[in-house]
Amino acid sequence: MGKYTDEEIRNCKKVTLKIAGDYLGISPNAVGIGMRNNLLPIGLAIHNEEKDRRFSESWSYHIVAERLIAYNHGTISEIHVQNIEKGLDKIVEEFSNLKQELLFILSENEVPEN
Repeated sequence: MGKYTDEEIRNCKKVTLKIAGDYLGISPNAVGIGMRNNLLPIGLAIHNEEKDRRFSESWSYHIVAERLIAYNHGTISEIHVQNIEKGLDKIVEEFSNLKQELLFILSENEVPEN
């Protein structure tokens, strides 16, 4: 397994399970399982139940380089990560509400066709 430096991780266009595993010194499979079970707070594991494939292929992963680096150095706190994610969820929810309100306003202003 190759070992990556922090700078190499930061410069990766996409951090894959293999790259993260090499960086952490564990298997890519362990990275995926850890992310799916919320034991490895380095990004998001998204399950797409609609995909008619093998179980492992129905998951996609987004690994955040800075989270991976912080986790590797023991400086990431699960509570801190949860608070960030809750904040992001709230922002997304507020934007969704604003979008719905805007669509409603726009629909009221439409000129009926004759």
